[in-house]
Amino acid sequence: MAKHLLSENTYKRLEAEVFDLEHTRLPEVADKIGRARELGDLSENGDYHAAKDEYGLLNDRRVRVQGILENAAIAPAPSADEVTVLSTVKVLFDGDDPSDAETFLIGHIEEDGAGHEIMSPASPIGSALLGHKKGDKVSITLENGAKVGVTVVDISV
Repeated sequence: MAKHLLSENTYKRLEAEVFDLEHTRLPEVADKIGRARELGDLSENGDYHAAKDEYGLLNDRRVRVQGILENAAIAPAPSADEVTVLSTVKVLFDGDDPSDAETFLIGHIEEDGAGHEIMSPASPIGSALLGHKKGDKVSITLENGAKVGVTVVDISV
């Protein structure tokens, strides 16, 4: 089973990012490294070290995104009837004023939250909300053992 459920748009965006990194950005930085190497003494060559650092960061991103894609699947379309991956859910924590209700997109951190915070479906709160409907009260045990209660105020797609 896929470890990461992504929207189709996010999956395609990540594929395009890997392609760009592999075929444009990493080769450009490799050329920078080569040109900087020609300038002489590498121990005091700031351009060389900066280009190597940039290459490392870009390559780390490429590896990370490839890992996400290798373990990903396109999530089914969300429903406004119950909380699923890619649902936007408005919740109210017990004891909070209704004006303090918070809205989250339940999904992978690479998703576009459309202005909302993103909550992982694997997190204690995110996983506890999955399958619940508008108006449901959910009791959640956090990683530190504390219990919190939330009410699902609204669900949208």
